[in-house]
Amino acid sequence: MRNTGSDKLISLTAPQAATDTRGRPLADLRISVMDRCNFRCPYCMPRATFGDSYHFLARADRLSFDEITRLARLFVGLGVRKLRLTGGEPLLRAGLADLVGELSLIDGVADLALTTNGMLLAQHAAELAANGLKRVTVSLDTLDHATFHRMSGGYDGLERVLDGIRAALEAGLSPVKVNAVIQRGVNDGQVVDLARHFRGTGVVVRFIEYMDVGNRNDWDPVRVVPSRELRDAIAAEYPIVPIAGAYRGEVAQRYAYRDGAGEIGFISSVSQPFCGDCTRARLSSDGVFYTCLFAVHGVDLRTMLRGGASDDELVDRMRGTWRQREDRYSELRGIPVTMQPMRKIEMHYIGG
Repeated sequence: MRNTGSDKLISLTAPQAATDTRGRPLADLRISVMDRCNFRCPYCMPRATFGDSYHFLARADRLSFDEITRLARLFVGLGVRKLRLTGGEPLLRAGLADLVGELSLIDGVADLALTTNGMLLAQHAAELAANGLKRVTVSLDTLDHATFHRMSGGYDGLERVLDGIRAALEAGLSPVKVNAVIQRGVNDGQVVDLARHFRGTGVVVRFIEYMDVGNRNDWDPVRVVPSRELRDAIAAEYPIVPIAGAYRGEVAQRYAYRDGAGEIGFISSVSQPFCGDCTRARLSSDGVFYTCLFAVHGVDLRTMLRGGASDDELVDRMRGTWRQREDRYSELRGIPVTMQPMRKIEMHYIGG
């Protein structure tokens, strides 16, 4: 079966990329531009915690676009080739297309993408594409209105999200991907509907195992649906065949529909950890550098930036942090809780 994404495995890693203690290169930077969100998804920002009285970052505490661009350029010098803007909900950040334009001009960036819940995407897709955005991923866990209301934390807007996906396709943000977090007893019976809806449209749906990100989402392994179970359910309806990944560090296991109607993917952090090949770093909206989605602490780059640190000083700190990286949380998930980190950073703060 021909690899529908790429005829051969490509490398997005610079020859002189910084590597960590396990030989993993620094190749992918996820930049959170906003810690706020217009949803309250229980697995990310449950309303009971993130209610009206919750104190989000003040505007002055967030990195400016110039600061983000400066740090991104330095990360590219250390080997980063993929940049992704995340949140919170990144489209709540005013003027985001301007930042996209600045980042797109950095020499060495091979891919510039955005992750969004899609509610505001229809009104921004064309401008984002015109300013240099290449791809977009939309978080969408269901096509059922009642389940959408439940999984968004009490909000409606399914049709607006679908409008955003259509607008992204029309703007040429390709491929458009849909990320669906699957929870047993919530939306596990709707995965075939999602696959069916987007078959043949050019949209790639990726089914994600429910993860214990942060400390407030009441994660319970009983609610994890292993990817193999989802794969088998879809394959029973639409035969699929595995295809090769496009680059080192790609987290999704990719499958193509046998009849040529596109592809789907599965992200299996719980049942099949991929820590050994993880090349991702994360930068929070207030300038903290994290080396893992499940990190307990990070390195404050904002204070260095605003304290007058030179590029060389920043690079030394960034390189040194990555070289000391030992993260493999998902591989250790099954060990006794007393041996695990207890206060992980919340997902809305550093992006998924």
